Amino acid sequence: MLKDQVVIVSGVGAGLGAKLAARAAAEGAKVVMAARSSEVMDQTAKEIAAAGGESVAVPCDVRKPEDVERVVSTAVERYGTVTGLVNSAYSHPGFTDLLETADKQLRRAMDVILFGALEMSRAAVPHMTNGGSIVNVGTMSTRRPLRGEAGYAVAKSALDMASKYMALELGEKNIRVNQAIMGWLDGPGVRFYLTMTAEQKGITEQDVYDEIASNIPVGRIPTDEACAGAILYLLSDYASEVTGATLDVNGGEFMPA
Repeated sequence: MLKDQVVIVSGVGAGLGAKLAARAAAEGAKVVMAARSSEVMDQTAKEIAAAGGESVAVPCDVRKPEDVERVVSTAVERYGTVTGLVNSAYSHPGFTDLLETADKQLRRAMDVILFGALEMSRAAVPHMTNGGSIVNVGTMSTRRPLRGEAGYAVAKSALDMASKYMALELGEKNIRVNQAIMGWLDGPGVRFYLTMTAEQKGITEQDVYDEIASNIPVGRIPTDEACAGAILYLLSDYASEVTGATLDVNGGEFMPA
């Protein structure tokens, strides 16, 4: 699906980012991973190499232009070009109501989610000389408000609008820009939420899981690895005529009109 593509993935952590990088490599892409911590990236790179794929890990704080430039330069020096970019780096300001969330935390979330994505895009676009694809990762909490997600959703909402304008403005360069909006993702983040909620309510983690899953038509919380497939599609030539689109990836929990 991604043969001969060079894809940069920001925010490669233990959940969606790592699964996405591994799946992109399995589909033939040369993957450049970027994250503040190297531990998960290094392990993912080993798994990719063991499966016969190619990747490189570059420590990066997307808030720092010099780090972002190093990621893109590594991609070009190692593989000659950039054809795809996935902006999945995020910062969660905490599970508090919006007016109770510290401005410092809100600004950090905005710096990582919105301005980090813009910085990555600015650096990558000049190298997409034969066209390319940018996928911004969104959250269902911008569609369906969930208590405790306000600060995170506000930053992701800004990225949502940026995605549309980037699609409009970059179309003439044959660069597509789309958004994949994730719902519940059964991975490390949700597992932390299950533990936290179970302790607060005095119930089991399975009870919390079952309550969430009961509202999802497929009857389960979709996994990180399965949801990564939607991003692979948007990166690929199968989506060659798709830009400015929003793909909801949530097992049917939210169905846009």
